[in-house]
Amino acid sequence: MKSYDIAIVGAGLVGQAIAAALVGGKTSLPSMQIALIDPAEGVAPAMPEKVDEYDLRVSALTAKTQAFLSRLGAWQQLPETVRKGYTSMHVWDAEGTGSVTFNAADLHVPALGHIVENNQTLWALQQVTAQADNIDMVRAAVQSFDNPDEQGYVPVTLSTGEQLQTRLLVGADGALSNVRQMSGIATREWDYEHRAIVATVRTEHSVADTAWQRFRPEGPLAFLPVHSDDHLASIVWSTVPEEADALLAMDDEAFKQALTSAFEGRLGQVTEVSSRQHFPLRQRHAKRYYEAGVVVAGDAAHTIHPLAGQGVNLGFKDAEVLAEEILRGVSKGLSPGSDAVLGRYQRRRQADNLATMAAMEAFKRLFAADQPLIRLLRNEGMRLFDKALPVKQHVVMQAMGLN
Repeated sequence: MKSYDIAIVGAGLVGQAIAAALVGGKTSLPSMQIALIDPAEGVAPAMPEKVDEYDLRVSALTAKTQAFLSRLGAWQQLPETVRKGYTSMHVWDAEGTGSVTFNAADLHVPALGHIVENNQTLWALQQVTAQADNIDMVRAAVQSFDNPDEQGYVPVTLSTGEQLQTRLLVGADGALSNVRQMSGIATREWDYEHRAIVATVRTEHSVADTAWQRFRPEGPLAFLPVHSDDHLASIVWSTVPEEADALLAMDDEAFKQALTSAFEGRLGQVTEVSSRQHFPLRQRHAKRYYEAGVVVAGDAAHTIHPLAGQGVNLGFKDAEVLAEEILRGVSKGLSPGSDAVLGRYQRRRQADNLATMAAMEAFKRLFAADQPLIRLLRNEGMRLFDKALPVKQHVVMQAMGLN
């Protein structure tokens, strides 16, 4: 039975980032043995040319996330053509005239963030972890695990029938985390009664380095610039199940017309559309982030509405803090799976995650409300907020992680 200090279940964005943070930088401990456990093969780099060749899942990476990925050496792996910086954000209310515009120039920063396809970010992280001699890639799923033994090791049985043991088992295996469920970590969750439709589209007019979002009563619709082509956008269309079913049943021409209309033609006609994917939206938060020898991070610990693009950024914050606390604890002679280490991680991350989740829930409910008085107050509030530059600066700095 092979022994590891850390075994990370899930080799996606957060799992790869945790591994990379543990082996990179001045505070890393090269003697630690790490396993990345995932049955899926890694992604290959791609330079798409057609709308159907782009990854339908993209992330709006904040300045804080960019700095973290740069420290890991992953950001430098991304070609400039695939990390699309956006310098402005325009948000407006479909049920009135209220709107807010954010500009990088007002903050004296080069960009508000970067839109990057998830497979590109994942590939960049893979390049970092592949160079580490003390990381083993284990192509398997976790079938079961037990409580820590007398030596503090968690015995893990894999789908291949093989076994390993680890001082800390990390669940970075997504929203439906098997690690979380098998460890007995409970969650608070509820269904948003929304589905998100994602696709890549080409627009008649330039997206112009701007992230666009229209708040409809049925849910927000976002157009996000991707790659170096100014007429390409990744859409995230959140809506109620009935409308989602109707949209998914349309042929491409009908969908393009519906999308153009729903976006009020702000970017002209939608001229091309890729295949579409959809997924249900559900808020979920683990009541605890750890049990004996087991910890969860990223979507395994929390999921939120994508209306502000904060989900993956929260996951990267988890990865950064968990790695910091593991390295801090091990340097003081503690086991990486000790309560002292995992308790510090939970204290540092739980409050921030809860605050962000509460803010996203408040925004969703505010823009879903259709009472005339609330609409009036909402639109007037947006107009006042748009004129209050110091307040806008503070909010954007918080969103960028630069607080």
